[in-house]
Amino acid sequence: MGTRDCKHESAMATPCSGEAGITGDWRSARPVVDQSKCLAVKAGRPACFQCWAFCPEGVIKKEVGSEVDLTYCKGCGICVEVCPADAITMVPETEESA
Repeated sequence: MGTRDCKHESAMATPCSGEAGITGDWRSARPVVDQSKCLAVKAGRPACFQCWAFCPEGVIKKEVGSEVDLTYCKGCGICVEVCPADAITMVPETEESA
């Protein structure tokens, strides 16, 4: 399929969750979002979404109150590094969800 066929204006990839299978069991730590610190939640509207934009696996939902699909999250921690509000932390897999 060429670029014109898929209606893209430039050559671009469109990754989707699960292309490498269920990868969530690879991680040793998982991201946990503190919704009270999330800029989109505070604003009550779509805002920021740095975690979504930089997630290499595309497993963060682009919505107010971002959620991480742990079935496919590999635990790289990039979302933690780019979050301007420090709303995301990595929790070891051995700990219970907060």
